[in-house]
Amino acid sequence: MRIGELSRRTGVPVPTIKYYVREGLLPAGELSSPNQASYGPGHERRLRLIRALLEVGGLSLAAIGEVLSAVDDKEQPVHKLLGVVANRLVPGGAGEEDEETDLAREEVARLIEARGWNTSASSPAGEALAGALAALARVGHADFASVLDVYADAAERVAAADLAYVGRRGAAREGMVESVVVGTVLGDAMLASLRRLAQTDASSRTYGRS
Repeated sequence: MRIGELSRRTGVPVPTIKYYVREGLLPAGELSSPNQASYGPGHERRLRLIRALLEVGGLSLAAIGEVLSAVDDKEQPVHKLLGVVANRLVPGGAGEEDEETDLAREEVARLIEARGWNTSASSPAGEALAGALAALARVGHADFASVLDVYADAAERVAAADLAYVGRRGAAREGMVESVVVGTVLGDAMLASLRRLAQTDASSRTYGRS
């Protein structure tokens, strides 16, 4: 298909498609003449993925570029790819360096050890969790950490569902890596939305009665 048809199919303007090609986010089309290029289903699929990561996942183009580079690296194990995607999704650190942050980091380390998780408290996700716990403490809600194990239980169930979905995509690497990206980025957006819906329902049942 020509670039105009690719634009119509995906809703991405032609200048944006050309920009993505220049930036290496989208492979160049196959030249059919000196001034014409042809694009296939792979280009359409990649454009739809970029749109989803940008519009729903909220990633920057720089972050999307890193994720797609990992996807295109045929030597990258799926486990490491998941780490690349996860690291791009979490905030950039614990924030302030103070007593609350130190205590929060200790709490995260205890949680990881107690649950036997094969990860590190110093990972971007661990640091982000410490930052959230420290922020809660600073605003007088340190006791919110009492529900941390409940959240961790839910997180384990969600993670198991994520990996079960990846496994259903079969052994083909292309399908697996795409499902890792989509499941992680868009799954976060879906989980946040479900939480809001559940909170509204719980609030209505608990406090909505006169």
